[in-house]
Amino acid sequence: MTEHDQYLVGLELAGRRVVVVGGGQVAQRRVARLIAAGALVEVVAPEVTPAVEGMASAREITWTARRYAEGDLDGAWYVIACTDDPQVNEAVGAEAERARVFCVRADDGSRGTAVTPATGEYDGLTVGVLASGAHRRSAAVRTALVEALQTGLVSDSAEPVQPGVALVGGGPGDPELITVRGRRLLSRADVVVADRLGPRDLIEELGPDVEVIDASKIPYGRAMAQQRINELLVAHARAGKFVVRLKGGDPFVYGRGFEEIQACAEAGVPVTVVPGITSAFAAPAVAGIPVSHRGVAHEIVVVSGHVAPGDPRSLTDWEALGRMKGTIVLMMAVERITQFAAALIEHGRPADTPAAVIQDGTTRIQRTLRATLGTVASQVKEQEISPPAIIVIGPVAGLTAG
Repeated sequence: MTEHDQYLVGLELAGRRVVVVGGGQVAQRRVARLIAAGALVEVVAPEVTPAVEGMASAREITWTARRYAEGDLDGAWYVIACTDDPQVNEAVGAEAERARVFCVRADDGSRGTAVTPATGEYDGLTVGVLASGAHRRSAAVRTALVEALQTGLVSDSAEPVQPGVALVGGGPGDPELITVRGRRLLSRADVVVADRLGPRDLIEELGPDVEVIDASKIPYGRAMAQQRINELLVAHARAGKFVVRLKGGDPFVYGRGFEEIQACAEAGVPVTVVPGITSAFAAPAVAGIPVSHRGVAHEIVVVSGHVAPGDPRSLTDWEALGRMKGTIVLMMAVERITQFAAALIEHGRPADTPAAVIQDGTTRIQRTLRATLGTVASQVKEQEISPPAIIVIGPVAGLTAG
């Protein structure tokens, strides 16, 4: 290729033959995007990575398990030469040149007739960046552009957001653990109805024109009634606003999210649901505790601790939990941990079963307590553990990486 500027263009490859010569890591990355574009992909290579083989097994692509041969490009619209043999890549490029088919040379972009830009996806947009062969530079700019779009620093729309409600799971607390879609919708909000356990740092980034409504529920303290939250969502959406209901964790994991969905549905308000990372699994993970592990736990049960064993409102089978050998994750259980531990021991769980408590998981003030089922209640009291905290009971709570 010459020193001239490259012409960036989008190719419509759906239903068209694309040949990838080579089956290594480069092919693996390129093939996935070609499949997404709807191309009819044929990989020509004696060996391929397990991921590429999986694509072939799933009939997403065709794999011709041999070395490249003259004529393999017949009928192709686009070609990628990405073997580890420059002579093979040169031969592929030469055949593509004769056939007037654009060809990417992964080993030496200057010797091909096309280059692959650093690309990123965002809400139906494809961002592509070329930097005259400076791949790290193009990748860095691509990433910065996508992140700017995700956070709302750069607007991608000339049209106003339609009124309605987005029920967004904000994740376990760390603002970097909200989903890409959740952060994008948050950047477009006119009104944000925020939980106490949502990612607080993201609230600070909102523009001054965004109305933020504090819908915190403090355990055994001040709390906005659920009915009032439902009314606010409906009222602001009906007033023509785009409302984000920002909740901690996942809105459908003890988050009362479905109640809010029902209220909006009854009022005829459109709702988008964005799942979040639940603290039930995230908090143990950042504390170095896997909720499952091969040969250790084959079952995981997440239990709400908002009512005690024996309470008429309880729907939990504590006898069954006492008999099981896997992992129990207790949420909202700090206040009643003495009763929960006693019930599990009464129904068969050994008192020396490992237990762990993670307070304020994924945040700057995270604390982790290791104990046993027999001692966890007293240690929670001694260490003055307070909500929000996740309690993990089972053999996995005794595992350490070291």
